Amino acid sequence: MKFAFAGIDFLGGVFEALVGAGWTPIKLFSRPCDGIYDHNDVVVARAREAHVPIQLSRLRAQDLEALRALHGRDWALVVAGYPWLITGWRPFATYALNFHPSPLPTGRGPYPLFRAVEQGYETWGVTAHVLAEEGFDTGDILAQDLFDLAARENHESLLAKCQMAARRLAAGPIARELPQRWRRPEPQGDGSYWPRASDADRTLDFRAGVDAVLRRVRAFGAIETIARVEDARIFVAEASGWHEAHGHAPGTVVHRYRRHLVIAARDGFVQLTRWSPVGLAEAARIGR
Repeated sequence: MKFAFAGIDFLGGVFEALVGAGWTPIKLFSRPCDGIYDHNDVVVARAREAHVPIQLSRLRAQDLEALRALHGRDWALVVAGYPWLITGWRPFATYALNFHPSPLPTGRGPYPLFRAVEQGYETWGVTAHVLAEEGFDTGDILAQDLFDLAARENHESLLAKCQMAARRLAAGPIARELPQRWRRPEPQGDGSYWPRASDADRTLDFRAGVDAVLRRVRAFGAIETIARVEDARIFVAEASGWHEAHGHAPGTVVHRYRRHLVIAARDGFVQLTRWSPVGLAEAARIGR
């Protein structure tokens, strides 16, 4: 089957899996990426290898119309990690579907992985669903790949699991059975929408206790959490901790060794083992 892909490297394995299953790419729709949190260099390289056109501006109806003029309607628009809502596709393509990194209808929204770890979900998954006109991540479900989460899951391990699950979905049920599944999708019903994480969501609160602090550190991983340490704001990528009764106020630095900081939490201590006074975005400009 012919397909156009709209996305970035985050779930770019979907593009590769479909090509590996014998599908033919006809265009890549991507977007400018900052090279810090978002990347598209791999999927752009794959598109160039396949000699398909690449568009970094927002996909519009006229772009779909141009594809119909070249290929008819017998093709699929496959979306994975694309930030703009795509509507009005039905006159131009037979299929349009999105890969979303959550077990829909739970976790609609731009990037649910942080919250999945922080809230301690035991099971997670990736969903392929019909691209809906009404809003993001609301279309009928075509296929899901569910998997277990570890008690100490972190952002990087969950990201890898989602990427692997998305490839399995693409190479298996979507590549092999899309027409059949398209005829019998499952409505989502009521669900939950999780907005994009803010700096407040990333900020560590040592009054919350050791376990809550470490869950948040694991939830954001290399994306980094934010901590107020004395009079400074620092960016934390890794921490450990333990429970212990003490008389220190939460947030107090009680020990330093080289670049390791031990900070009092409500019910113990948190040791910051990888942190920087400069965040990732600023580091890309000035280094660290």
